[in-house]
Amino acid sequence: MTAKDLLDEAISLPVEQRAVLADSLLRSLNAPSGEMDRQWIAAARQRLRELRSGEQKAVPGDEVFARVWKRFE
Repeated sequence: MTAKDLLDEAISLPVEQRAVLADSLLRSLNAPSGEMDRQWIAAARQRLRELRSGEQKAVPGDEVFARVWKRFE
């Protein structure tokens, strides 16, 4: 099977299955490795715990981008 054959087969899948396949492929390209990745993963998990516990509040994306753009004005 060629890459084109595989792609044609994947494209024929239902959208949900294509999404899972795409996510799996992207994860395989960006597999965590090394100490820096472990530190980022630990920081992300800590942030998620803080958000879920209510210790920290989420900021809507629109507000974040508005603040960023304002800094560059």
